[in-house]
Amino acid sequence: MAATTPSAIDSVSSAAKPTLLSIRAVAKTFGRNVVLRNISLEIAEGEFLTILGESGSGKTTLLRIIAGFESATSGEVWMGAERLDRKPPYRRRVNTVFQHYALFPHLSVEENVGYGLRVAKRPAAEIAERVAQALEKVRMTAYAKSKPSKISGGQQQRVALARALVNRPQMLLLDEPLSALDANLRRQMQVELKSLQREVGIAFVFVTHDQEEAMVMSDRIALLRSGELEQVATPRDIYSFPATAYAAQFIGHTNLLKGEIRAGMAECNGLRWKTSLPDGPALFSLRPEHIRTGDSGASSSIRVRGRVVHQAFHGATELIRVDCGGLVLTVRTANRIEPDKEIALEFTATDAVPVRESPERT
Repeated sequence: MAATTPSAIDSVSSAAKPTLLSIRAVAKTFGRNVVLRNISLEIAEGEFLTILGESGSGKTTLLRIIAGFESATSGEVWMGAERLDRKPPYRRRVNTVFQHYALFPHLSVEENVGYGLRVAKRPAAEIAERVAQALEKVRMTAYAKSKPSKISGGQQQRVALARALVNRPQMLLLDEPLSALDANLRRQMQVELKSLQREVGIAFVFVTHDQEEAMVMSDRIALLRSGELEQVATPRDIYSFPATAYAAQFIGHTNLLKGEIRAGMAECNGLRWKTSLPDGPALFSLRPEHIRTGDSGASSSIRVRGRVVHQAFHGATELIRVDCGGLVLTVRTANRIEPDKEIALEFTATDAVPVRESPERT
């Protein structure tokens, strides 16, 4: 199956870096409410891993277990050769940046950044040097004497990062730290945060519900659904080769084609193409950009005609819905196509990626 190759590549690339954090069969319940179910995940040194999921998927709970603010009901968390989940939060080489930065309003930027070092009773000269280094990393040296109320939301986010980095953690945990920013600043900070992570060279574990944010920033994405891992892969692989129908629909747009395999042929709503899949029911993910308008005449193409029933403007592209007589396909095209127009569509067998059904979870 085509989807196996990228998974193999991803395993090799992940194995190239030593494992920093190992989450082993972690589960969490609050009373009768099961929040996490048997989560096993390894995070490499220097990796930017995003835990992605909708509200209630368990992503923040998993982050809090790593940080030590929650205890797992069962399972283990290891950092290197040490059992991390047996240590209190202040003994872990892990720091957290929260959604609300919680800066002290009466302290200056440099005082906020150095607060943890002062509590730890580090020498004054060491505090000054480490604070200066942390502020330089996040390009906030010029605002060292400013109060949080006098700087922007994006600058406050950098101060929160500097406060976490000054403690020299082995891993930084970020719980939706960009969600309070406006759209333009958020996009800018995505780029800056990824650049900063590469510069400092430590592992970042980033929690978000925003698919675009995860795709832009991550080395790998761990997609959570109802407390279970749906898929762990690079952004490119999870988009191009989703393992399940849920993964295909949650990340980007897709068309799910239900069909049947008989004697090496897939049949979906009257469309037929060759496949190496075994006989039986099958489900395919077909991305809108993989469906082309017009008829190229290529013998390898699967063709269908339909009528445009909806058109939505997306800047450089248009997203149209085409009724093909019982089968409605979403198509991404660079050309403006008016509703009610009849058009020809085509795609190839390799564009239809096999995925597993996603059963309902409670």
